[in-house]
Amino acid sequence: MPRISVDNNSTGGIDGLKRRGKEYLDGFLAVFVVAHCRVVSSGCAHYNAWAITMRIVFMGTPAYSVPVLARLLDAGHHVAAAVTRPDRAAGRGRRLTPPPVKLYAQEHGLPVLQPPSLRRSEAVAQMAALHPQVIVVAAYGRILPPEVLTLPPKGVLNVHPSLIPRHRGPSPVVTALLDGDEVTGVTIILTDEGMDTGPVVAQRREPVLPKDTATVLTERLFHLGAELLVESLPAWEADRIAPVPQDEGKSSTTRLYTKADGEMDWALSARALERRLRAFDAWPGCHTRWRGSGLRVLEGVAVQGGTVGHVPGDVIPMPGMADPPVAVVTGEGALGLVRLQLDGRRPQSAQEFLRGYRDFIGSRLPSEG
Repeated sequence: MPRISVDNNSTGGIDGLKRRGKEYLDGFLAVFVVAHCRVVSSGCAHYNAWAITMRIVFMGTPAYSVPVLARLLDAGHHVAAAVTRPDRAAGRGRRLTPPPVKLYAQEHGLPVLQPPSLRRSEAVAQMAALHPQVIVVAAYGRILPPEVLTLPPKGVLNVHPSLIPRHRGPSPVVTALLDGDEVTGVTIILTDEGMDTGPVVAQRREPVLPKDTATVLTERLFHLGAELLVESLPAWEADRIAPVPQDEGKSSTTRLYTKADGEMDWALSARALERRLRAFDAWPGCHTRWRGSGLRVLEGVAVQGGTVGHVPGDVIPMPGMADPPVAVVTGEGALGLVRLQLDGRRPQSAQEFLRGYRDFIGSRLPSEG
């Protein structure tokens, strides 16, 4: 910043002093503008070193919620603690495994809370002692009780991967893929006592790409949600956002899916089954039975032709096609098989599978003998 000096012998005299004074004032104003710059819809540049930050308690559990925590830290917010679910037994050895959010928080020196229940008074007291201005939730995995919702003066903000009020509940991304949605998005909700029923603070749309799986789309939406959250927090802290109530007439609620949902129903259309493969890639997977053994369909694509004279479940060759070389007749069209996995075996391409099981073509799924 320019400094003012007075040289009585200089030729500038009073004019020089005025000029230097103007330079000083311009420099001061430039620093003032930077120091008060915030990310708002009008588009002010973001400077972490000068941005006004908030004291936040973060609540999340799986790997795809980590980018939200990471972005809060990157933006300079003070995360007082990360609250996550208790360690769970996992793997063949059933060893206790910490949630990804816990691992990330510990790597970055954040206190971690893992209450077995948020309805216990000691859990609420621990969170209250942190004095958060706002609580941010990203896939924590439990509905929050009123005692938690009323803790922070700026409320509880939930990063939800759908265009609320569509696809409320536990499986918004999976359901969007099953329904064939061409557009989805992410919503910042001011959480109330219902399941994703609170007013909307911010929302952003995102196209569903033809090859999106639930895993890929979920990761992309939480990255998008992290950016939207960080962009919205300054205006939220300054009371410049008025939450918009949801339109109940447009609401839909998703459900948890079970292993039974992954059973291939060959009476469905090929396109519906292809959507299931993409939606159930992480859980529960898609499976059928062949010769009494479980057969997982890891990847497939809807194809046309070759179904005349066949019934749903028939395994047919795809002449002239290297990938997929085999298909299963469905209620409408056929599902080309790209990758398969027989129980107890490693995943294989359809070509490799056929080399080992030449009698697969001509069989019918599901089959027990």
